[in-house]
Amino acid sequence: MANTLTIEVAYATPEKQLILTVHPQEGATVEECILQSGIKEHFPEIDLSTQKVGIWNKASKLDATPRDGDRIEIYRPLIADPKAVRKRRAEEAKQSGRADKVTGGRPDAKRKAQESKPE
Repeated sequence: MANTLTIEVAYATPEKQLILTVHPQEGATVEECILQSGIKEHFPEIDLSTQKVGIWNKASKLDATPRDGDRIEIYRPLIADPKAVRKRRAEEAKQSGRADKVTGGRPDAKRKAQESKPE
């Protein structure tokens, strides 16, 4: 008889979070553990063909084999690209005068640095 593992499967939305424990046979894949957990019954919007998964916050493939005690996490798609958000925020800071238009730093930082230099 093959050994069984204890694996957690986690998914969260802003409204609801759920961690389910499953006991798959040793050698089961991430995808098999997710399906065995029944988490898709609680969150029918989960689409494993497009959503990323991970084990303990590290990206993983569906055919990876988790170890005893691992937590499999199903990640929701990002609603905004973090790089685009940072770029837009930096441009707004430059336009409003909160950032230097050339360096992107604080506009008064250069002046303060020059004032603090001993002569």
